[in-house]
Amino acid sequence: METIPAKHLLHRNRSTEWFGTDHTMNIYRGCCHGCLYCDSRSDCYHVEGFDQVRAKADALRILRDDLARKVRPAFIAMGSMSDPYNPFEGELKLTRHALELIDAYDCGVAIATKSDLILRDAEVLAAIQRHSPVICKLTVTTADDGLAAKIEPHAPPPSARLAALGELSRAGVFAGVLLMPVLPFLEDGDEGVLAVVEGAAQAGARFIYPAFGVTMRQGQREYFLDGLERAFPGQGLRERYLRQYGDRYQCASPRAKQLWAVFTAACRERGILYDMKSIIRGATLNYGDRQLTFFD
Repeated sequence: METIPAKHLLHRNRSTEWFGTDHTMNIYRGCCHGCLYCDSRSDCYHVEGFDQVRAKADALRILRDDLARKVRPAFIAMGSMSDPYNPFEGELKLTRHALELIDAYDCGVAIATKSDLILRDAEVLAAIQRHSPVICKLTVTTADDGLAAKIEPHAPPPSARLAALGELSRAGVFAGVLLMPVLPFLEDGDEGVLAVVEGAAQAGARFIYPAFGVTMRQGQREYFLDGLERAFPGQGLRERYLRQYGDRYQCASPRAKQLWAVFTAACRERGILYDMKSIIRGATLNYGDRQLTFFD
């Protein structure tokens, strides 16, 4: 495993609107899931060789020092740029030990992943949740394992992620689904979205947070469009995307309004949270005066 230097692991967020977190941490750089749509490939992030996973050198010592300097406990987002549960994590356990440090310093964590390896750390997440908020976000863009294998070729299948969600829920961990991106012309039918809602509901998800569309910008756009051509030959998806979106960054599904109506009705029927304020409130409600610090 190649390592790269780092001065700090914790970086303060400009706002707490994204799941209430006030800091972000990426203990790895790059990702090997191979998802066609990954925005982290964009040129603006300057990640060369994105498919190669690299660990931050001396990461745990740096994290310990960063945490020790905090006047107030942090609420830390993990998984914003690289999956903290990449295949190498099974042996390296950097995410595992980072969570143990987060627990020791009475901090909270909101962790995003496409891997069922998160189950290994269920007891640490439950320990953190006894004193601070925890939000486990498993990304599921489709409930169809076959379709997912084409657009997320090296990630664990959505069936495994939903099974992990069920185990986390049964362990009492606040967990749910990131339903994003929902790819136009591939995943944006009512049936597909409702299948994710149903699968999440059966797994005991507390929330589903959606984005009915995809992003395309310099560096990531060509990778995505080329990947669609390889994965779905003869379907003309490149031309359809370019005709619909041109060089736009935010590419909402043409069916976004209809999908929102169908999705929210299904979530309400099943008692699943789906708007950001409600999700944050649900995760932070039982932490007394500390809840106020997450919105400073």
